[in-house]
Amino acid sequence: MKIAILSRNKKLYSTRRLVEACEQRGHEVHVIDTLRCYMNITSSKPEIHYKGDNLTGFDAVIPRIGASITFYGTAVVRQFEMMGVFAVNESVALSRSRDKLRSLQLLSRKGIGMPDTAFAHSPDDIQDMMRMVGGAPLVIKLLEGTQGIGVVLAETKKAAESVMEAFMGLKTNILQQEFIKEAGGADIRCLVVGEKVVASMMRQAPEGEFRSNLHRGGSAQLVKITPKERATAVKAAKVMGLNVAGVDLLRSERGPLVMEVNSSPGLEGIEKSTDKDVAGMIIEFIEKTAKPHRTRTKGKG
Repeated sequence: MKIAILSRNKKLYSTRRLVEACEQRGHEVHVIDTLRCYMNITSSKPEIHYKGDNLTGFDAVIPRIGASITFYGTAVVRQFEMMGVFAVNESVALSRSRDKLRSLQLLSRKGIGMPDTAFAHSPDDIQDMMRMVGGAPLVIKLLEGTQGIGVVLAETKKAAESVMEAFMGLKTNILQQEFIKEAGGADIRCLVVGEKVVASMMRQAPEGEFRSNLHRGGSAQLVKITPKERATAVKAAKVMGLNVAGVDLLRSERGPLVMEVNSSPGLEGIEKSTDKDVAGMIIEFIEKTAKPHRTRTKGKG
């Protein structure tokens, strides 16, 4: 097979591992800088050009698109889909998962457990929002934040009011979320490939920190998940329409709660903590699933 990996940096661990997995299984693989792609949008023969060359003959594309280039990246994936190339994660699914508010609304509609969440535009509604999520302490999140950036734990009502007013004064979109104290600064990352959880790890925040992201100094270790956690992760990925996803869960007194569904999950932490060949599993999924014009929008919203 001829496989394209959309990645801005071929030296990144996840990109390197996907390239290795492709080559080990005898596939032709090309790493393509998403922002260097440009498109001929025509009804007769849509094309993607890259550094002067017309990209043709690809069987599958693996999007590894950073949050900062979501708009352009999804346009490139959509163009590949128009050309009949199988996208591991489709453009619509990428857009859904990158919009925090939209993704939470879709999960809510399907009855998937998640922390109580409030969203408003006016500072006049801050007090009622806080009551919706159970009061302080509570978590305040920027809609555009990634890797734990733009996430604040407000431990008191006064602190929450100050942070909310500051963010709203900057005209940024923010969420208030219930703080799950019993999670103890830990979450579970479930790596879903083709409606199966193929690996899972527990991430623990360092002392004095509540964000467990590895980029923020968190640690990771192998964890055994429950059947309910497994089912929740698979269902969350399916609601987004993602074939490959990192689903972040919190363990709460009322069961597993979905914190986020990531459409370009990093492979380094989960491969090293579980000793599993996740990259190889993704390529195996492509081998079994990829066919011309097989990409189709799944789910709604």
